[in-house]
Amino acid sequence: MTHAVTEAVFTAWLDGYKAAWERRDPDAAAALFTPDARYHETPYDPPLEGQAGVRAYWEKVTAGQADVVFTYDGVTCAGDTGLCHWHAAFKGVPGGETIDLDGMFRCRFASDALVDRLEEWWHIRVIPAAA
Repeated sequence: MTHAVTEAVFTAWLDGYKAAWERRDPDAAAALFTPDARYHETPYDPPLEGQAGVRAYWEKVTAGQADVVFTYDGVTCAGDTGLCHWHAAFKGVPGGETIDLDGMFRCRFASDALVDRLEEWWHIRVIPAAA
């Protein structure tokens, strides 16, 4: 079952996502999703399934990140869906390269706090560490 979402609700959810990523906290990330959520990291890969899938993914990918900064803008909502533009920057571990990600989220809300479907698209820029 889906739920109509407002900009305030989506912004609160994005703030939770920001906090989870910047702290590199897989449990906090998983808590943003329903137990049966489908998290589409890319359009062509199979979705991550449920909170356990989100948690496992975040444990893996954030282990190679340091000094994460996540921002977002362009928040808009229609019905049960929120859209936004986001940016993340961090240092790669152990190499020290700067990673910039520029992306979009489409999130379907099942309640005022939980997303049951996330689709994201992003581009990456890698700047090698200074020699």
